[in-house]
Amino acid sequence: MTTASEWTPGEAAAKDPHDRPERPWWQGAVFYQIYPRSFLDTDGDGVGDLEGIRRRLPYLARLGVEALWISPFYRSPMADYGYDVADHCDVDPLFGVLDDARELVRDAHEHGLRVVVDYVPNHTSDQHEWFIDARSSRTSAHRDWYVWAGDDPAAPPNGWMSFFSGGPAWTWDAATGQWYLHLFLPEQPDLDWRNRDVVDAMHDVLRFWLDMGVDGFRIDVAFLVGKDVPLRADAPRPAPSPYTHEVLRGVRRLLDDYPRDRVSIGEIYIMSTRAVAEFYGRNDELHLNFNFPPLYAAFEEPAWRACIDNVVDALDPIGAWPTWVLSNHDNPRHRTRYGSADKARAAALLLLGLRGTPFLYAGEELGLSDAVVPPERRADPVGRDGCRAPIPWEAGPGHGWPVDDPWLPWPPEAPAAHAAAQEADPASSLHLYRAALAARRRSPALRHGDFRWLEAPPGVLAFARGSGADQVDVVVNMTGGEVRFPGAYELLVASAPGQAEWRGVLGAWSAAWLAPRPARGRRRRP
Repeated sequence: MTTASEWTPGEAAAKDPHDRPERPWWQGAVFYQIYPRSFLDTDGDGVGDLEGIRRRLPYLARLGVEALWISPFYRSPMADYGYDVADHCDVDPLFGVLDDARELVRDAHEHGLRVVVDYVPNHTSDQHEWFIDARSSRTSAHRDWYVWAGDDPAAPPNGWMSFFSGGPAWTWDAATGQWYLHLFLPEQPDLDWRNRDVVDAMHDVLRFWLDMGVDGFRIDVAFLVGKDVPLRADAPRPAPSPYTHEVLRGVRRLLDDYPRDRVSIGEIYIMSTRAVAEFYGRNDELHLNFNFPPLYAAFEEPAWRACIDNVVDALDPIGAWPTWVLSNHDNPRHRTRYGSADKARAAALLLLGLRGTPFLYAGEELGLSDAVVPPERRADPVGRDGCRAPIPWEAGPGHGWPVDDPWLPWPPEAPAAHAAAQEADPASSLHLYRAALAARRRSPALRHGDFRWLEAPPGVLAFARGSGADQVDVVVNMTGGEVRFPGAYELLVASAPGQAEWRGVLGAWSAAWLAPRPARGRRRRP
């Protein structure tokens, strides 16, 4: 199998001399999630598009990320803003055409950026041709591609509840006299992966995008694709089925047949890290899995220590590689959750300093918080609009978009902290992320090194990352006062603006990456 060190589509991909050939590229990479509707509009409809992503590839390469995760851009009625797919192998006209996707993948590779796209295997849109046929007759060709049950219009088959509405996860189809399952919206009927035709069709979707050159998939609702039969209802929602693991092993086998270490990343929305660990299998299921407790952890030392310990305890014994994320399209941005720009900057060094694969969310590098969206402009069925606000690239009123008022309001920082303003400010959040990503890329300790806790004052997280002669100590002050952290160190990166050297003191709500100095002489920066 071709490895990351053998594949160099552009200059950026060839810069890391520390990657060993046996390491898959995704272990050392930093991913950057793009929500296409909100990244950049180029055709004047107020909604971002694929061409907007392509035009910003130089910005992303300079930022220092190495892989893009692009949220759905497939044909869709947009009941769930792209996660209700009507055609898995075409681009919705809102975002462009299929050739735009091809050009985006090609150009991203030329910039040294890999591309991961969303794969939505749990359900389709109710406007997908498969479901239109399925509900046309009980004997239709696609009928058993979906989960149907029951024939009493007054009694759903079981008590499962929708993740979105809080009501029943079943909708009565009067035309054919049965209920169909939808764990999310009624417009998102669940596929039945026990049907071999479904497996074959959804594997063909993977092959379509792999053959186009994508480097892997973020797999939506990966933990629920297999449904137990009979449809037990001992809880409001189904538990992960043993059959789910067989589905995921099939996906893994398909990806492993392709060159260049194609990656699978599971959305495992379970708050138990030990339960998340099960979806790595015996290195035969998903390559990476999102671990969500950090998205709900307060910026406090005990909470984060517990999150980190849980990952170490659950994943290290099985040799699984962790992921870390602070913000995404489903949760309030961490700047909003923490309520402080200083905390958000410190959290960036925490995220990028941990052992595992970090995921950034577009706009995180600008220190953006959630937009305030008035009720009349809310679009998402469960109120996730604020974290999906458009990215401000330049001064207003249009902030680099061809319209002044795009599909959602601008984030509150847009007037003063747009990308162009931050480009000109060496103390900006953008420059902090660039410095941290550059230092991480140079350091084998930060990319792949071991992890161990360091002694630290109360309220401070301190840990060492080490690989051979390279060591970086990551220190995060999660208190509102100064703390001392003595030692002979060279300062690599500090979250506090303007800090140029290490004096043994960490300011309130701040973090630093420190290189221990040798007993004699000056240690070379990694």
